[in-house]
Amino acid sequence: MRQVHSFAAGTWVPPGSGARSISSAITGDVIAEAGNDRLDVQAMRGYARDVGGPALRAMTFHDRARMLKALALHLREHRQVLYDLSFDTGATQSDHLIDIDGGIGTMLVFASKGRREMPDAQVYLDGAPEQLGRAGHFFGQHICTPLQGVAVHINAFNFPVWGMLEKVAPTLLAGVPAIVKPATATSYVTEACVRLMIDSGLLPDGALQLVSGGIGDMLDHMDCQDVVTFTGSAHTARKLRSNANLLDNAVRFTAEQDSLNASVLGPDAVPGTPEFDLFVKEVQREMTAKAGQKCTAIRRIMVPEAHVDAVIDAINARLAKTTVGDPRDEATRMGALVSNTQKNDVLEKAAQIETEAERVFGNPDDFAMSGSKGAFVPPMLFHCADPDAAQAVHDVEAFGPVSTVMPYRDVAHAAVLLNRGKGSLVASVITHDSDVAREISMASAAFHGRLYFNNRDSMAEATGHGAPLPHMVHGGPGRAGGGEELGGIRAVKHYMQRTAIQGSPDILTAIGQRWVPGAAEASDKPHPFTRPFGDLVLGDTFNSPSRDVTLDDIETFAHFTGDTFYAHMDDAAAKANPFFPGRVAHGYLLLSFAAGLFVQPDPGPVLANTGLDNLRFMKPVEAGDSIKVRLTVKARTPRNDEYGEVRWHVTLTNQDDEAVAEYELLTMNAY
Repeated sequence: MRQVHSFAAGTWVPPGSGARSISSAITGDVIAEAGNDRLDVQAMRGYARDVGGPALRAMTFHDRARMLKALALHLREHRQVLYDLSFDTGATQSDHLIDIDGGIGTMLVFASKGRREMPDAQVYLDGAPEQLGRAGHFFGQHICTPLQGVAVHINAFNFPVWGMLEKVAPTLLAGVPAIVKPATATSYVTEACVRLMIDSGLLPDGALQLVSGGIGDMLDHMDCQDVVTFTGSAHTARKLRSNANLLDNAVRFTAEQDSLNASVLGPDAVPGTPEFDLFVKEVQREMTAKAGQKCTAIRRIMVPEAHVDAVIDAINARLAKTTVGDPRDEATRMGALVSNTQKNDVLEKAAQIETEAERVFGNPDDFAMSGSKGAFVPPMLFHCADPDAAQAVHDVEAFGPVSTVMPYRDVAHAAVLLNRGKGSLVASVITHDSDVAREISMASAAFHGRLYFNNRDSMAEATGHGAPLPHMVHGGPGRAGGGEELGGIRAVKHYMQRTAIQGSPDILTAIGQRWVPGAAEASDKPHPFTRPFGDLVLGDTFNSPSRDVTLDDIETFAHFTGDTFYAHMDDAAAKANPFFPGRVAHGYLLLSFAAGLFVQPDPGPVLANTGLDNLRFMKPVEAGDSIKVRLTVKARTPRNDEYGEVRWHVTLTNQDDEAVAEYELLTMNAY
């Protein structure tokens, strides 16, 4: 029998008093035990705050992103051990790809986003500086810094790997240590994953700990620097959320709980269309993947009244081909529920739904695995003919392969039925009609964390109704918990404090490690294009000589480029325009002249110009005006061992020192 350990304060702790037995979903036999009532959870919290937190905060976002990538690749290399263990949870090999490979993929996405979208620094700038004083001597800036506590992640049984990694990845990227508490029923898979990460040697001490069993009174001692995230039932979420200490200290609490997700067949998606076939395929997949034990699975199926029978027949035909059995068998398409306790709960909830709906597929008392001691049930499809009068189909979630078809009259009625779920993680709409998509978005988006639209144009690339992606927010209002996870860098910010700082440009530059206009400049050094990346510092500035702009310049540029817009070529028409005094120079002519004024032409550290951001033209330039350029190092971001990205603040001024254009130039510079 497997002994599922906890990892507390740097030590693996075996099960002890209070340990619970864990049974195989396939056979019903006891295969492991987990839990220890004497686990010192307060020492774990202290170890995370005093050891793990400082070590993570000493790293930059890029350091942490590289760590995440290395961890993900290490897990990918050793994932077979996780596959082998996961079969006893009832999961098939296809289910492993969702949980294990999906979790690893999520880590890789956060690693990539950390490198591309966050600075190689310890402070994240949230938005642009705000000039708060007329003369430009007083600015404001929002910054995000890591919370100095610990994130406690309390996870559900259905995704023992993904459920952990999708929370741990943004937590570690933010610079906050994590204590993971998996559901006991599948904790042996989570423990194996944590062991792989700890044994890799890639994590700082205290960055990740594991509670296999109960967390004791840990929540009673948390404060404003800590975070609690929970995935599971609404009942348990309410119990945790109402902890007096969490309320008294305003501890951040995020819940992702059960919801009655739905899918709508658009009125245009009639039988015979690609959309109809796609809809049936998505419903069947969401009913049977992970044996329906997905927080995003389709529980309610909205169909135009005229197509109810066709949809039921088509879904039933696909369900009839779904082989239920031992997930280790390659022929199996749907495995078992996680436990017999869960099986009993699903059957009880299905019976409640059956009081309002007719079961049109799946008899739990008469199917191939009905005599097994494992937690097997067939997929069960119901038909609720009057969804307006029904209540249970909109309130009761059978967390298994159970779904209900219901008719709608028109798109407005479909949106009403969607909203009867009182908040979901995801609703999908299969339609080729953009107007249908917009109508449902306007009527129903406020009730869902994600709206998934799919049709013949996107189906080859679409990831599926039930696939939360790390790029997009995962969560939902109301019954779904009222929180959100994932969503790219948004998820990282959940573990950071947003603070408004105010001060001089020099102060803001020092804090954010990004030059703010008005801060100190150094223009007494060699041309910055002649100096390697490592020698450049914030505020290094080049001031160019001036160049006259002539009418011949304007006309030559117009004819050479083909841009003969009247503001450049017709004086009378230009004067009739409220923005121009007469014929003016092209904006892109000014950018070209600016490059000629600041570029150092000889081979040197500048390898490439990769683009420009935030271009603004502020004042027209006429023939006879002159321009000059100020080029200042605004930010520096290492990319690899050979080169880094330099962000330059570029300002073009005229002969009266008035700003005529401003932008940020990006170059790659060698070390």
